[in-house]
Amino acid sequence: MKRPLRIRTLVLLIGLGLASASHAQQSATEGTGRKDDAVKLRDIDVHAIAPWRVKLDYLMPEVDGPFITVTKKTSITKLDRLPTIIDNNLRAVFSQTPGLLVSEQQAPGQTNLSYRGIGNPQESEFVTVLQDGIPLQADWIGYPTIYSFPLPQTIATVQSIRGGSSLLYGPEPPPTINLVSRKPVADRELAGYSENVVGTNGLFATFNTLSGTSGSWDYLADVHYRRTDGQRNNGDSDLAGADFHLGYRPDEAAYWAVDFHGYDLETGDPGKMSYSVFQRDEDTTTTPDARLWTERYQLSLTHERKFDDKTQLVAKVWSGYQNLASRSEAGFVAPQPPPTSAQLQDDVFRYGGIDARLLHRWARGNALTVGFTGYHSDAPFRQWTASNLSVPRSERFTPTCLTPAQVDCARLNHERSTDYAAVFAENVFRWGKWHLVPSVRLEREKVDVEESIKPPNLTRDRVDRTVTHNVPLFGLGFGNDFGHLNETYFNVSQGWRPVRYFDIGSPFGNTAAGEINDPDPTHILSFEAGVHGNPVDGLFYDVSLFQVNVKDRIESQPAGPGAPANNTINVNTGDTRHRGFEGQVDYDFLAARDPQTQRHFSVFANVSLLDAEFTATRNPANLGNKPAFSPRYLARAGLNWREDHHYKVALSWVSVASQYFQDSNQPAFPTDPARFIPAKVPQYTVADLSGDYWVTDKVRLLAGVSNLMDHKYYSRVFSNGIEPGLARSYYAGASFEF
Repeated sequence: MKRPLRIRTLVLLIGLGLASASHAQQSATEGTGRKDDAVKLRDIDVHAIAPWRVKLDYLMPEVDGPFITVTKKTSITKLDRLPTIIDNNLRAVFSQTPGLLVSEQQAPGQTNLSYRGIGNPQESEFVTVLQDGIPLQADWIGYPTIYSFPLPQTIATVQSIRGGSSLLYGPEPPPTINLVSRKPVADRELAGYSENVVGTNGLFATFNTLSGTSGSWDYLADVHYRRTDGQRNNGDSDLAGADFHLGYRPDEAAYWAVDFHGYDLETGDPGKMSYSVFQRDEDTTTTPDARLWTERYQLSLTHERKFDDKTQLVAKVWSGYQNLASRSEAGFVAPQPPPTSAQLQDDVFRYGGIDARLLHRWARGNALTVGFTGYHSDAPFRQWTASNLSVPRSERFTPTCLTPAQVDCARLNHERSTDYAAVFAENVFRWGKWHLVPSVRLEREKVDVEESIKPPNLTRDRVDRTVTHNVPLFGLGFGNDFGHLNETYFNVSQGWRPVRYFDIGSPFGNTAAGEINDPDPTHILSFEAGVHGNPVDGLFYDVSLFQVNVKDRIESQPAGPGAPANNTINVNTGDTRHRGFEGQVDYDFLAARDPQTQRHFSVFANVSLLDAEFTATRNPANLGNKPAFSPRYLARAGLNWREDHHYKVALSWVSVASQYFQDSNQPAFPTDPARFIPAKVPQYTVADLSGDYWVTDKVRLLAGVSNLMDHKYYSRVFSNGIEPGLARSYYAGASFEF
């Protein structure tokens, strides 16, 4: 089958000869992504800049453009401080982000994140993930899953905001992960960068970019391509992408920018396996014909305006298209018979949004931000059953399936849409070294599902539902600056999880006569108190205690006493409480002796200690249980050694405690050895080593090893099987810049 050529053609035409500015030249425009912030730094006394900038190497500014982050726990990772990240290694991307759990899979088709044991990591449905403040989810409200992730080479900074993130960015539970894109080179009209890498499992990756600034204009364009054969049969993947930025500054007070992001992926799905198969051979393929195709294209317009020294506006308008297409087959374990049919699925999302925020500074250090957000999505969802296990992606069948055994027919058709709007305001009040931040956000969601074709095995009526919720959210932050660059912070904030399409109209389950899916939204109340700072040269620390109360979790349950096994209803199943400790420390031995040094040798560590349990539940057997995917500890540590434009070396570890994969805290299929899945995901520790070395000012060598100790492990598991983690893998390559 021919693949779409929209982005691949660009990659082949551009080739391998482009190059870009060095990371040091780009760092002046990172962080908030506005060049005028870099200009402001030059006005600060040189004797005061070093310690202030050290603090901002780890935290977001207290007032970051129109976002007020003071009294909220934040952390940032500047990727130019790390060796080049290859092959979308999310362990490396989030190596210095405390508490974020990455549920790993070998294929790049999904990004699976969770935080503090709230929700299943599957497709990051319980974490808000943004790129430059714009949601990366397929459908921000109705289907908030992550099937595409920007190439690390395009990211300047990873921002993480904990308590109060719902009042800053949107409705999903905290945290918010915001990926800040790299900006054009500011001091030249033309700069370029080309990177080419090969590695284990047939890996080949190329990334090429041009950027520059000329007068009032700046620009950046990149194309990239990555392919791999995969560790398992049918584990191959083929990813192509492109990004484009064009900015215009008509005067010192205004800035306009157009940004485009394109992403095109085809990957195999080698399938899940039972625990016995994993122990025997983790390279077993159970679904040799399953495939996933993902396309995402997004265009945005940004306008920034400073009305005066105290007031500024930042507004974004965006529109996009995402298509999730898949071909699946039932995974099997011998001696069960192999599948005889395939299911073809097409999930389309056409979406658009607007976000406008006005910041006004007043009195001495006080600041008020007000704004609104609007979003709309249309998301048709269709399925077909095919007799051909390798049915092409584009195949369509018009007859409606009348029986479960019928093939080459249409099985499911849902028309879905969401409308979402919010208005919000925050203010930071300062007096002396104290600050107080009250916040309010008013939100409204409307979710609509209309079913024209339902699966033939279901006896319920077709779904035709519209649900609307209006939710007020409040937050309060309090803090104090003390000593030398230390700060206490306390934040209490409300959040919520809007109802999704499947919550009000699941296409896969029956309901008893007269029953409908009508759960209340999940509500969240989070508390966090801590202290952070860099009291001496070279040292940064951040420690906090937290508690998150989750009320009215939404899950699928049997539709009533004595109901058939496939009769389910989405209901509010109970409440959970998540509390613990989170801390991070970074000590740079060379910067401790000389804050202005260009050589750095730092040791970093971060840990999240979690105690989570069900405090109320519809199923009495789950009371007191640990929620799924709530490891007792999640720890990361590492060494970073670098000298600007000479070398970068990073050695990092991640260690995750054992954790239950089901809220029942029970194994799957305990009496069937062929399908048995243990109740707990075993503890695992994985190490990575990578480095960059400049042969000349323009030429750099790249190399690295993932899973250095070749640890056999898994972190992604469902009741129907395990997905193994990637074994030891290598890469090597080179880059050229001008």
